[in-house]
Amino acid sequence: MILEALGSALLGLALAWTAANRLSHRLPARPLVYSTGVAGALFGDFITHTALDAAAVPLSLLGALIVSTASLSLLLRPNGRLRRRSVTV
Repeated sequence: MILEALGSALLGLALAWTAANRLSHRLPARPLVYSTGVAGALFGDFITHTALDAAAVPLSLLGALIVSTASLSLLLRPNGRLRRRSVTV
């Protein structure tokens, strides 16, 4: 179980590093991105480990990947300026 948690934390860290390098202009500060990736992966691992059982390690890592990706996607900011028009225009 320790190795599973360590593996999911490393998976979240790798995903956060990839997102920080590719989408640095759309993400906040790197420490926030890294901590969100790791925390999302650990939470996803916990959820799938609890739901499926200890025997399903690959599925647990897949759940960690999915939840980490979802939590990192919440940090994304819009690409450009938002163009809003008033109703009267």
